[in-house]
Amino acid sequence: MYGEVHTTMSRPAIALAIVLLSAAAAIGMAAKPAPQSGCTSSCNISDRMAMMSAGAKLAMHTMAGMNDMPGMGAASTPSPKPGDGVMLLSMNDMRMEHGGHMAMTMSMPANAADRRRAADVLAALRKAIEPFKDYRAAEAAGYKQFLPQLPQPIYHFTNYQNAFLNEFSFDPARPTSLMYKTVPGGFELVGAMYTAPVRSTNEQLNARVPLSVATWHLHTNLCLPPPERRSEMWGAHPRFGLAGSITTAEACAQAGGTFRPVIYNWMVHVWPMESDPSKIWATQEHPGAMNR
Repeated sequence: MYGEVHTTMSRPAIALAIVLLSAAAAIGMAAKPAPQSGCTSSCNISDRMAMMSAGAKLAMHTMAGMNDMPGMGAASTPSPKPGDGVMLLSMNDMRMEHGGHMAMTMSMPANAADRRRAADVLAALRKAIEPFKDYRAAEAAGYKQFLPQLPQPIYHFTNYQNAFLNEFSFDPARPTSLMYKTVPGGFELVGAMYTAPVRSTNEQLNARVPLSVATWHLHTNLCLPPPERRSEMWGAHPRFGLAGSITTAEACAQAGGTFRPVIYNWMVHVWPMESDPSKIWATQEHPGAMNR
């Protein structure tokens, strides 16, 4: 999903992309917009979580039905407006990937201070999630497996309280999601995901996890098909969806679709169990670390 060299996606890859987008939806539906960005959608977190739950059930019914995915309806993340942080990121601050469906922060020059700061984040994360090597302990602490009935190589376990708190501040010991690999008899903890408000600026993202060490990403330019054209999300040359050729509001309107210029929050993946330092943080140079 996040690779920079892929121009088409296989059906399993698209399915995984939808799963990951669903996990992002869970975060978006749980998170109340930060006060400085206003409240152009529902501010009732319980209502949002209820809609997320209903959407997840519908998503389980049909993988192709992205209109049924959580957050894809009228209450999804509002489109950014002039002055919103995401609009302040110029093309010099980010680049588009995956056919225009993903914005990625540009790397900053490496420096010792950022390496130390990232090391501190990683140390705090490792300590915080040590008890959650047992996924049952994570569940007891509020991490909920997303789409458990859908076979996946790696599952997101999302803590909705953390998602909410991460709209307002950053704590390296408070990841939004934990990633568990499916193993015989259960799950093995392999990674974590931090999130930041969709309107975050480059400086705000960098203040959480240094851009010289990790790459934040944001899902963009999604055209959802009308129900009768969902099949056009699939195949070698899809028009709709995260792998689709449609990336503008105008083209989406002409095709009868529903356009979402920005989807959910900024995200960054970290794989603290890795021994190879180049694989710990998802980066532009090592994009494979984003979609495992």
